[in-house]
Parts: sequence; C-alpha cells; structure tokens
Amino acid sequence: MGGDGRRDGLLVVRCQLGEREAFRELVRVWHAPLRRYLRGMVGSPHLADDLAQEAWVAVVRGLPRLRQPERFAPWLFTIARRAVADHLRQAYQASETSMDEAGAVVDDSLSGVLTTMQVEAGLNGLPPLEREVLILFHLQDLPLAACAEVLGVPPGTVKSRLHRARRMLRSVLAERGYEA
Repeated sequence: MGGDGRRDGLLVVRCQLGEREAFRELVRVWHAPLRRYLRGMVGSPHLADDLAQEAWVAVVRGLPRLRQPERFAPWLFTIARRAVADHLRQAYQASETSMDEAGAVVDDSLSGVLTTMQVEAGLNGLPPLEREVLILFHLQDLPLAACAEVLGVPPGTVKSRLHRARRMLRSVLAERGYEA
C-alpha cells in the first residue's frame, strides 16, 4: 500500500509549498493503491484509469486547502469514492445497462499471490458496500479508523460490514470451488 502518515504529511506540506518533485513522489507512492481501489470498485481498467485521473485533478485542486496533511490517505480515498459515486450516478442516469456494466467487477488478467486472486475473483459476487469495505481494509491496508472516515460511518459499522463481507466472500469463493 501507499505510505505512512508522517511521510505523506511531509510530502503534502512540500506540495503546499509548491515543490513539484514532492507531488511527483506523492503520485508515485499513491497511484497504484488508488488505481487498485478504483479497479476493484468499477471493474474496468480503462475506467479506473479515467477515474484515477479525475481523482488526481481533484487532489491538485484541494491540496492547498488540506488542513491535516498526515490524513492524506483517507482524504485521497474519499475523493476516489466520490469519483466512483459520480460516475455510477451519471451512468445510471444515462441508462440502466451502462450502470450494470460500470458496477460489475470483471476478472481479467489477475496477477499476484493466490489469496489476492481469490479475493479479487470473489469480489464481483458481493454488493458494493461489502466489496468496498474489503478493498479498503484488506487490499489497501487502511486501518479501521481510516476506513470509517472514507466510508463516512462509525468504526463499529465498518467492523460489522467487514464481518458480513468476509462471510459473504467466503460463501462466494466456496461456490466457485476455492478453499475459503
């Protein structure tokens, strides 16, 4: 996953002071985790790239006003979450078929360790709330409090969603013949 809050905070402050190299470093550290999150939420690698681009534009605009630089990670994922929600809303308004395509997770060219493959393969069988909490907590390694901040819910709700999501994922994976 990306980085620790202290290093991120320092990079953010350097960005706020106008250092271009600091922004390049922030993107280097956080682009892959951001893209993984978006890919998990929307399925399409191309759409994930477009939404990541939108998120980085929003980061550039909002960075000068970010008051808690060490909270960059939850702030970034909140921006990304908003980009996904906006996209899904627009797709739904355009037509319900686009909505189905935009909301479905597609399993193509998965790589990495087997457990990650299993988790990613099972994600498309989960409703969006459960899929999102698993992506943030397990695939992005965000702590519980940061997940709660991104999702806009209390930590207890994150815990119960995680519990439900893990149970649902286990049964989806079992149906597909994976040992869960």
